[in-house]
Amino acid sequence: MESEMALICTETSAGIGSITLNNPRKHNALSTALIEEICAVMEQMRQDDVRVVILRAPAGAKVFSAGHDIGELPTNGRDPLTYNDPLRLLVRTIEHFPAPVIAMVEGSVWGGACELVMSCDLIVAAEDSTFAITPAKLGVPYNISGIQRFLKAGGMTLCVEMLFTAQPSSARRLLDRGIVNHAVPRDQLEIVTKGIAGQIVKNSPLVVSLLKEELRLLSAAHNLGPETFERVQAMRREIYDSEDYQEGICAFHEKRSPQFRGR
Repeated sequence: MESEMALICTETSAGIGSITLNNPRKHNALSTALIEEICAVMEQMRQDDVRVVILRAPAGAKVFSAGHDIGELPTNGRDPLTYNDPLRLLVRTIEHFPAPVIAMVEGSVWGGACELVMSCDLIVAAEDSTFAITPAKLGVPYNISGIQRFLKAGGMTLCVEMLFTAQPSSARRLLDRGIVNHAVPRDQLEIVTKGIAGQIVKNSPLVVSLLKEELRLLSAAHNLGPETFERVQAMRREIYDSEDYQEGICAFHEKRSPQFRGR
């Protein structure tokens, strides 16, 4: 199933959803309108029980995204990047989406688009793609949550260099630092990305969703409070009581591929 909105194109097939940024005139800048379209589509994909989402630019793109739409930043002294900033909303939407989101990166990634890509669960990049974190170059006082994300993803030494210089780093360098999962030739990018997505959709969507939430919580906290631990335990109990859990066990004993239904 394919659909086209003003600034993005979407497709869903065999449990895999694809969201393509499609505003080349503005180099896929993360405007409020574009972000609202992505969030609306992801909500629909949530309702449709999509098991993997691929976030991408059009094939052959020279720019994945130019980052924040600079024309939308305030000029009156107001903090431009608050909790309610559209990019913050999009990052939280990706983080809390119940299925993995894969960033399929082709072309250059600038500014806030780096944070968008790093908020995804996996990153598959063309080996000639580049990433530049540019708030210092633009004079934008980037917020602490965005800096924390860069720091967590890249470590102090790389984070300091990228933030202070605002210069591009190659996908291969980010691969070596564990930020990018795969850096592949452009002609292999879609094959590798869809191959990973295809492997994920074969697995239990309930377990994958739980694993994503556990990883999010563990990466964001040093210690889990009792309430959080009990909530995760309750989620695990729901899986044990599910049809998919029984299907997985039966398929194992019957030596066949399981047919998970998310129930």
